[in-house]
Amino acid sequence: MRWKLMMLLLPALLALGACSSSVDTDSVSTNQSVATTAATTAAAAVTEAAEPFKLGLILVGPRDDRGYSQAHFDGGTYAVEKLGGELIVVDKVNPADSPNITIPQIVDDMIAQGAHLIIATSDDMKDGILEAAAAHPNVPIIHASGDSAWADGKAYHAELPMLGNFFGQMEYGKMIAGCAAALQSDAGKISYLGPLINDETRRLVSSTYLGARHCWTEVLGKPVSDLSFNVNWIGFWFNIPGFTLDPTVVANEFFASGSDVIISGIDTTEAIVEAGKKTSAGDTVWAIPYDYEGACAEAPKACLGVPYFNWGPTYLKNAQSVIDGEFTASFNWIGPDWSDINNHDTSTIGFLKGDGLTSANGEKLDDFIASLGDGSLNLWTGPLNFQDGSSFLASGVAATDLEIWYMPSLLEGMEGPAE
Repeated sequence: MRWKLMMLLLPALLALGACSSSVDTDSVSTNQSVATTAATTAAAAVTEAAEPFKLGLILVGPRDDRGYSQAHFDGGTYAVEKLGGELIVVDKVNPADSPNITIPQIVDDMIAQGAHLIIATSDDMKDGILEAAAAHPNVPIIHASGDSAWADGKAYHAELPMLGNFFGQMEYGKMIAGCAAALQSDAGKISYLGPLINDETRRLVSSTYLGARHCWTEVLGKPVSDLSFNVNWIGFWFNIPGFTLDPTVVANEFFASGSDVIISGIDTTEAIVEAGKKTSAGDTVWAIPYDYEGACAEAPKACLGVPYFNWGPTYLKNAQSVIDGEFTASFNWIGPDWSDINNHDTSTIGFLKGDGLTSANGEKLDDFIASLGDGSLNLWTGPLNFQDGSSFLASGVAATDLEIWYMPSLLEGMEGPAE
């Protein structure tokens, strides 16, 4: 997990605790009753409060990072504007910027300020948000990217009746990014700028490779042996000088090694910025940023497109459920609205094509997106092997959500460490 990895890097970090318990029929029944009572109490607090609905938002990076945290900030802003509410934001909640602040402290403070719903937005906040939810069992809390409310998952916490989860199925966005990269690449050398290594990042980079491989071989008709896909990990979601690899340096090393497309998996914009510099100097290279809809603006000519999160509709839905007394601690892994993946009012996952993608390749990409959307193409179908050659999925077998979510390795054909 992000937080645990950074504790290895920063010995002075505070230790955050987590708790778990076994589940039986009686406890589930009791927790459902507790959840119903808590939801009613939360709704009453909203109704009776003299002040408007308040949404607490905990961000791992700056709210204006033009990446992951800004996408969440914009989502929260969308929701409170629709509701006429208020946003309570604490950003830069990470070991480097806030080494002496814990998630439970932030939650305590937000509740004291009248927050009716609190959303923690990063996987590295897992232990802290579990502790906070246990301390405030009647307060609706959501961990974005967590799995504590997934009854079939590995980290189910039935004893926390008001801690829910949601996350976007960015696997689709990454497949589209991989396809765009393969379509546009002249060299067939694609590099992936990765953050840290965990289940989430393995499944996202593997999805990217699947999209690239499909469009290289099935759309362009080129041999898979001519496609190179390399990943390097910097060690966290963004640059922390002295503790991570410098993503600017890594990006330039990719270009120096012959890669003509970099796909970013980190929260910030170094990949597209460096590609823009190369393009301005006359080199034919491209990049695909991540997370934030406006990221291509950093270097439009070098940008093939951006897969992005559009959190507004999900934030609004959950906030309204609190107001209506219908909030439940559910696990929601939300896909795109395939009728229009860039609809700001309906689609959690989008992809905006960039100026660097030719119109002909853009049409091919549209066909690829349509095949994902109508279900005629499922890239998580075997035969697929892991990087070491062992079997992941037999021929014709489609991966389950659990197999994808808890991705244990990279796939055969990918270069770079898997752990």
